[in-house]
Amino acid sequence: MDAVVAISQIRMAAANLAMEPWQRPSDAYLVQLGLDALMADIEAPSLPLLAGLARGEYPQARELFDLVLEELDLLPLTSEDLAKARWTAAQWWAGQIVACRLDPVHGAKLIYEEAAAELDYPDALQPIADLARGLDLPNDQPPDQQHIRDRVTSAARDFLATERTQNHCL
Repeated sequence: MDAVVAISQIRMAAANLAMEPWQRPSDAYLVQLGLDALMADIEAPSLPLLAGLARGEYPQARELFDLVLEELDLLPLTSEDLAKARWTAAQWWAGQIVACRLDPVHGAKLIYEEAAAELDYPDALQPIADLARGLDLPNDQPPDQQHIRDRVTSAARDFLATERTQNHCL
């Protein structure tokens, strides 16, 4: 993960902190974001503290995450910053799917829930969102998982090709 993607995921988590308690990112997820940010060579004084929290110290994660947001000058979080972060994350997840580093079914659900739904279902993400929605539909026949993975991978590849030519968020 590079620094731009790590910052994008931090921004998305920051926005989600304002949601209802059951919708907020978990303390464990915030610690993982800290680890990811360190691995992406992002520097902030509180970042190693956040990333180094032991399981029993997770209740401190939100406070440390808030400090990291301040230290990285990510506050206030504007809707434009958040939209750009969601596009960046969608592109990264699609790239991970195409590179076979992210399970296509899981990646489609991430793109659907964390990007497409939050961006009001833009046309560029619609094919992936449709596939992700189809995964949750009750049906009598279990879906052909390999066929779905292939379709998601193809949709992710198409999305990346379209993004390169249109450059939606950059």
